[in-house]
Amino acid sequence: MQTSDLLLLNAAEVRRRSLKVWRGIPADRLPWRPDPDAMSCQEMVRHVLEGEYLYMLMIRAHRSVPQDDTPFSRRPYTTVEDEIEFARPYRAEFESLVSSIPAADLTTVTIDRPDAGYKRQLGDFLLRVAYHEAVHCGQLLGYLRTMGADRPRIWD
Repeated sequence: MQTSDLLLLNAAEVRRRSLKVWRGIPADRLPWRPDPDAMSCQEMVRHVLEGEYLYMLMIRAHRSVPQDDTPFSRRPYTTVEDEIEFARPYRAEFESLVSSIPAADLTTVTIDRPDAGYKRQLGDFLLRVAYHEAVHCGQLLGYLRTMGADRPRIWD
């Protein structure tokens, strides 16, 4: 198994569990947020999907990119399934990009994010992409618990 295969396997596992959680959010609770300063459930789903798109652009540019004009920011939020479907081609593009990365690039290419306060090797950065999604998956599980909704079983 190649290094890129392991990175893709990790990303797929994180996404599989995120999908269970996202699809487990009751439709009438998508606008719910624990406090006025927090993201709502629907905003968090969008944030993760849009974030992956932005991470892909950063990988290509080897640096931070503008975040204010993306294909996601130009469309209204409708449903979780619609968000997943809209993001599908960007996810495929991300997976294709990761699978094309030579192993040597994982330690020799650097992603510079002065806006976030770090500069990391590409391999580290790719792990952060999956970690970002996993953190928000856990956050949404906490949201579901707080709102008293059933929580999907992700530890299968």
